[in-house]
Amino acid sequence: MKQQIAHITLIVKDYDEAINFYTEKLNFILIEDTKLSETKRWVLLKPPGADSCCLLLAKAANEEQQSRIGNQTGGRVFLFLYTDNFKRDHSNMLAKGIEFVRQPIEEKYGTVAVFKDLYGNLWDLIEPSNNQVL
Repeated sequence: MKQQIAHITLIVKDYDEAINFYTEKLNFILIEDTKLSETKRWVLLKPPGADSCCLLLAKAANEEQQSRIGNQTGGRVFLFLYTDNFKRDHSNMLAKGIEFVRQPIEEKYGTVAVFKDLYGNLWDLIEPSNNQVL
């Protein structure tokens, strides 16, 4: 049996501002942007070099969904962005104005720092140690 997670939904205020953030600040690649209705689009993004799971941007459609923007996990780290070069990506992100809320530290599993996306969701930027698979 083989299974994989294909997409993870990220609730956003606005499709275009989210696309701009992820493509310009994090260098993600826009895979698809298809209009489904007057208010709904199918927007997929992935980090450079990724070959499986994508982010699916979903514009909040009601008050309850709007209340989850930026806090989809109750303040915990939500997503984990692995990198093959922590120093390069950390420096690039700082230069592009990404806010890090926890500075880089060395852990058993690798080098890690926590940053916020445009809505305040927390992400780990991680360069795995040698025994971890990227």
